[in-house]
Amino acid sequence: EVHRHHPDMPVIMITGYASVETAIKAMKMGAFDYVVKPFRMEEVELVVGKALERSRLKRENLLLKRQIESQYGMGALAGSSPALKKVLSVIEQVAATRSTVLIGGAVGTGKELVARTLHFNSDRKDQPFVSVACGGIPEGLLEDDLFAHVRGAFPDAAADRQGRIEMAAGGTLFLDDVDSLSPGLQAKILRVVVDREVFPLGSREKVGVDVRVIAATRQDLKALVDAGKFREDLYYRLNVIAIHLPEMRERGEDIPVLINHFVHKYSREMGTQASRFTAEALKAMGEFSWPGNVRQLENVVERAVALSRGRDEITLEDLPREIQEAVATPMPLIRVGDEGVSLDAIMAEYEEKMLLQALDNAGWVKTRAAELLKIKRTTLIEKMKRLGIPLKKNGHGRVGEELHSAAEGPGALTLNDKARIA
Repeated sequence: EVHRHHPDMPVIMITGYASVETAIKAMKMGAFDYVVKPFRMEEVELVVGKALERSRLKRENLLLKRQIESQYGMGALAGSSPALKKVLSVIEQVAATRSTVLIGGAVGTGKELVARTLHFNSDRKDQPFVSVACGGIPEGLLEDDLFAHVRGAFPDAAADRQGRIEMAAGGTLFLDDVDSLSPGLQAKILRVVVDREVFPLGSREKVGVDVRVIAATRQDLKALVDAGKFREDLYYRLNVIAIHLPEMRERGEDIPVLINHFVHKYSREMGTQASRFTAEALKAMGEFSWPGNVRQLENVVERAVALSRGRDEITLEDLPREIQEAVATPMPLIRVGDEGVSLDAIMAEYEEKMLLQALDNAGWVKTRAAELLKIKRTTLIEKMKRLGIPLKKNGHGRVGEELHSAAEGPGALTLNDKARIA
C-alpha cells in the first residue's frame, strides 16, 4: 500500500514472528530490508542509513538521466536550416532501430554529438555508450583497448582485462575516425558487426557481444574502398544508414541560434548572467567562414562569455582577431587628381588584402580559400605568386625577400613598394 502511493519510498519490515517464508514474501513485495526482533538500535540505524543512501542515489541518477536527455535530445542539435533539418529527420527515423550508422563530415561538425543523440533516443539509452578514437593510436594498443586480453597474452598481461567492445554490451559502440583502422583491425571489426562476437587477445574462446555500432569518418570511405585502402565488405556493413553532416558554411542561418545556445550554456556554467552579442559582433560571426565548424564556433562563444563577465553585451573586441577582420571593409574612394593614379597598383593592393583575408579565414588551406573567393585553386596559387604572398603561412616568398632588401639600406625599394609591403 505504501508503494502504491509512494513508489520510491523504501520500506523496512520489522517483525517478532520471523520465518524464511515471510522474509522472502516481504522482499518480493518490495521491502528494502527485513529486521527481526529483538534487535539492537545500532542495527536499525544502519539499515535506515542504507535506505536513505539508496534513495539519494536514485534521485541523483534520475537527475543525471534528465540532464543527459536534455543534452542529447533532438533539441541538442540547434538550428533550423534545411541541411540540418535533413539530418534531424534521419536521426528521428533510425534512432530506435539497431541498424549500423555511418556518420560523415568535416572536423568539428558534431559527429560524436549525433552518435550520442542516436544512442540516447533509442531503447539502449540506459545501457553504456562507449566511444573509441581510432585515429592516432598505435595498432597494438588500439587492438588491446578494443578487444581486451587474457592473463599471459603478452609479457605485461598480469591479469584479464575487459575491452571497450565488451564494455558497450547492450549499448552503443562509437568508432570515431574509422577510416584510420589498419587492414587487420578492419577484419576484426567486421566480425563484431556481422557475428556480434570478439576474441580477446590470447584467448581461443569467443565472447558474444550485443552492441549497436555507429562509425564516423572525415574521409570518403567509398573513395578509400576504390583505392584499395578500406575493406569493401566492412564499408557496406557500416554504411547501412548514412548521415552526412553539413559544414557551417552550408547552414549560415543556424549561426544566431547556435550562438544563443552556447551563450546560455556557458553563462550557466560560469555562474553569470547571459550577455547578448552586439549587432556588429553578430555580423562578424555571420561573415566568418568557420573552418573548424561548430566546434570552433562553440570555443569562440565560450571565450567571449568569459571575457565579457559582468557586462550586458559581447562586443566585436571580445572576439578573436581573425573574426574581427571578417567584417567587410569597403574599398576607400580614391580621387583621381591631375597627377593621376596607378589603377593596377591600387587593384593589386586590394586583391592582395582579399587573398590574405581568405587565407586567414581558411587557416591557410588553399583549397578552402579558393572556395571562399569563388576561384580555382590553381588561380589562387598563380595570384599568390604574382603578388609575392608566400605559399605557406610561415614560409618565405618575395615579400620576405623584399623586406630583407629594404633592411639593407635606403633606396632599395620605391615608395609604392614600401607602401604595398606595409
